[in-house]
Amino acid sequence: MKKILSLLLLSVIIISCAQIKEVHTLSEKNKKTDMNFGSPYWQQHVDYTMDIDVDANNYQYKGKQKLVYTNNSPDELNKVFYHLYFNAFQPGSEMDVRSLTIEDPDRRVGDRISKLTPSEIGYIVPRKLTQDGKKIEYEVVGTVLEVTLKEPIQPGAKSTFKMSWDAQIPLQIRRSGRDNAEGVRFSMTQWYPKIAEYDFQGWHADPYIGREFHSPWGNFNVTINIDKKYTVAGTGYNKTNIMGDNPYRPVMFARRGKKSWNFIAPNVHDFTWAADTDYAHQQLLADDGTTLNFYFKNNPDILENWTNLQPKTAEILTYFNENIGAYPYKQYSVIQGGDGGMEYAMCTLITGNRKFGSLVGVTAHELAHTWFQFLMATNEGKHEWMDEGFTSYISSEAINQVNQEYAPNPHAGSYRGYVFLANSGKEEPQTTHADRYASNRAYGITAYSKGAVFLAQLGYVIGKENLNKTLKQYFTDWSFKHPTPNDFIRVAEKTSGIELDWYLMDWTQTTKTIDYGIKSTLVGEKSTTVTLERIGAMGMPIDLDVTYKDGTKEQFYIPLQMMRGEKPMNFKGLKRTLVKDWAWAYPTYSLEIDNGKEILAIEIDGSQTMADVNRENNVFKAQ
Repeated sequence: MKKILSLLLLSVIIISCAQIKEVHTLSEKNKKTDMNFGSPYWQQHVDYTMDIDVDANNYQYKGKQKLVYTNNSPDELNKVFYHLYFNAFQPGSEMDVRSLTIEDPDRRVGDRISKLTPSEIGYIVPRKLTQDGKKIEYEVVGTVLEVTLKEPIQPGAKSTFKMSWDAQIPLQIRRSGRDNAEGVRFSMTQWYPKIAEYDFQGWHADPYIGREFHSPWGNFNVTINIDKKYTVAGTGYNKTNIMGDNPYRPVMFARRGKKSWNFIAPNVHDFTWAADTDYAHQQLLADDGTTLNFYFKNNPDILENWTNLQPKTAEILTYFNENIGAYPYKQYSVIQGGDGGMEYAMCTLITGNRKFGSLVGVTAHELAHTWFQFLMATNEGKHEWMDEGFTSYISSEAINQVNQEYAPNPHAGSYRGYVFLANSGKEEPQTTHADRYASNRAYGITAYSKGAVFLAQLGYVIGKENLNKTLKQYFTDWSFKHPTPNDFIRVAEKTSGIELDWYLMDWTQTTKTIDYGIKSTLVGEKSTTVTLERIGAMGMPIDLDVTYKDGTKEQFYIPLQMMRGEKPMNFKGLKRTLVKDWAWAYPTYSLEIDNGKEILAIEIDGSQTMADVNRENNVFKAQ
């Protein structure tokens, strides 16, 4: 018996070493890429080892965490900060008060936090914290743990933090919690003490008020001990969630009627899990070899939809692989849970009692976040429009293709939303922090709709083909990093050969609007003089579409002078004529059309992919 136990122990050690080796190899690969990038770019690195013991009956757990922090910055660090997200779910928290005072509170939150009882609130209470074996001082300030270091972390140095903590899982209100509206027991997101991001702008120790997250890249080794009746799904790899050859640990039986679920997650910046006693688990192997896992309540009313969702998810994954870049992990899990839809590393939590179209749509959106938020990990608090807007753009493109809808502009809804907000007088710049918009409506439209229009309209400015190339190059240059808006626009500039700083500035940093109109037309014997006017403060290139009485069409392309270039002219089936550019400072521009044909109609931007806030003055029709 001792020999058998020894062999089993040796086997576990070998497997664990192999897993750690894989994690470190991937980490070093990306670290090398960073150093060879040709710029002073750097990013911090973390290695988490966590073990938690869950008391499922009382919705509590105890945790132990070892965090190895690598300071890749040029700065000496005298403090560190941790996020304690569960502390937001307490009466009187910033999240509670903000929901009670904002003009249009999220219906999922409303006044619910203020009414939580002691057994329903959430909390994370640190019990002990050491740095390199020495106790250190800390202070809990709402959802942030402020830690003063005894020994500063020098540039290039590592420091090991160990923490034990007690936690209570809040009643499901927003994203994380227990007993959601569909009966899922545990949706465990932002559940552990998470070290804050430190980058070229310093620490990002923002309080949790209800929006998004930002974290350093790292490797996770997480063990969850929970009642054996539960099925656990989430980030990372284990024996249950990878089809085919699988070197990862099996689920282990622990003492006191519990199972130990071990997950290995290489090179991610978050770790999420969910658990329920009634999960059905189905799998599908995608064309690229990714194992797609589907965890949903064993409910006959939703079985057909969740079964049909699986090939659709595989098609959507293929679309993103082909149009952005290859999914780099071995598995992705679609998990019923949460309070709507939210993206996490290698998984999403979505509510599952939906109509089929809605189920596919939310899955497409959250899967797209794997690229625009996880692989190109922007700071969601500062640049929320980059993750939500880019995701909205590419998921609409994917659904349009996968569902064979083939709408000429799959983003028409985003344009309508943006124009509504722009004309409402309540628009705020996209540089507004996600938590600090005056209204939830302004945040939602600005992040999702205006963010999607940013990309769709960029295709109007530089050409759709150049936009497609830009997205792929953006993935090549910035996956596994933390890009900023300027990083993206520089990729677009290099790809298209067009200067775009004006576009980034006016669209994202101001609330300037686009409004062009046809001021006058003068019909002569042999030519027609068209005078256009710029009414809005934001300049744009102009596609002027002319329809002649003989049924033919022609487009006159007027570049914006400060573009210092033109988009490609290779439009099939349409005659296009390049004319002199239009300098922004001039409010009007005149064009002479002298081909001898009678004009039936003239329209500014017949494609309606320029976000003109007043299209009533965009069309001229001959009498």
